[in-house]
Amino acid sequence: MDLVTILAFFLILSLIVLIHELGHFLTAKKFGIKVEEFGFGFPPRMFGIKKGETVYSVNWLPVGGFVKLYGEDDAGGGSVKRNTKHEITKGNLKRAFFVRPAWQRAIIVVAGVVMNFLLAVVLISFLFAAQGVAIPGNTIRVVDTLKNSPSFVAGIKKDDVIVAIGDKKISKTEDFIAETKKHLGEALTLTIKRGDSTFPVTLIPRTNYPKGEGPMGIGITNIEIKKYAWYEAPFFGTIEAFKFSYMIASGIGMMIFDLVLHGTKPAGVAGPVGVAQLTGQAVSGGLYVTLWFISLLSLNLAVLNILPIPALDGGRLFFILIELVTRKKINPKYETYAHAAGLVALLALIVLITFFDVARLIAGKSILQP
Repeated sequence: MDLVTILAFFLILSLIVLIHELGHFLTAKKFGIKVEEFGFGFPPRMFGIKKGETVYSVNWLPVGGFVKLYGEDDAGGGSVKRNTKHEITKGNLKRAFFVRPAWQRAIIVVAGVVMNFLLAVVLISFLFAAQGVAIPGNTIRVVDTLKNSPSFVAGIKKDDVIVAIGDKKISKTEDFIAETKKHLGEALTLTIKRGDSTFPVTLIPRTNYPKGEGPMGIGITNIEIKKYAWYEAPFFGTIEAFKFSYMIASGIGMMIFDLVLHGTKPAGVAGPVGVAQLTGQAVSGGLYVTLWFISLLSLNLAVLNILPIPALDGGRLFFILIELVTRKKINPKYETYAHAAGLVALLALIVLITFFDVARLIAGKSILQP
């Protein structure tokens, strides 16, 4: 793993984590809650700068981030618990997270997930407008003709459009393949459109042909690159982000299902080392590939964080929803224990996945290989 890959990994991770934590930070500030610390990475602290009432810190474990809110737990946080009278006289208790209505706390908790989703929407929208998106079209376009094949001899060229086979109009690749197989060894007339001209071409699809060449020796596609206007891109970008989020959630569900019921080892799951390897592959593909990768990584973080797992945003939201339904706050001691246990389990899982990532890396395998 080279230096460029490592630097790109930390820069991309920093961006995604910063956007996520910014969601918590901005909503907390909006509701007037005191933010004690805005940290990138996990402690121990490397350095911190205090601006106003908030410490902005960079920590030694650059695999996440956090926003520390005043009175974040239901006991009121350490400073409230130790100095209750002093804090109340200063009027700071009303700025504690735990005294705020459940709906405000819920918004703050999910704000990070929303920000990651919006980051993906912005990037996908930009790509739809700048690069375009591949979509199925209604025309069959030639992408290649193999030398000395029937299509090559007949004079078919790259970017020609196949309008019809015989009297049958063709708009799908599967129809083209099926129609060709019906006429192996027979003279077949194709209607070709080249620029503004349309003309017939006659050839004989081979019954015997080299492996991978096909009867005509022709490469075709019905995929078109569609670019959206700047005012259309956000709409279609949002739809695409929802589609990807659903696919990610479905994949996680299937992974858990197979693991629990069948004991199948998850494939294609990456930890920090694996994500760093994928980052290198994305960066080598250029700017657009890198932006696609960042958007997918941001959506992955959003989906994972909203899961009802203790220590994650979804776990904290779960306890708030219970409070909304029961009209009664859960004992903060039990919630603290649950989040601590969840954090330990998550760190253990990261260590395990990292072990498999390193093993695959040593074996020279792609991170997506089992």
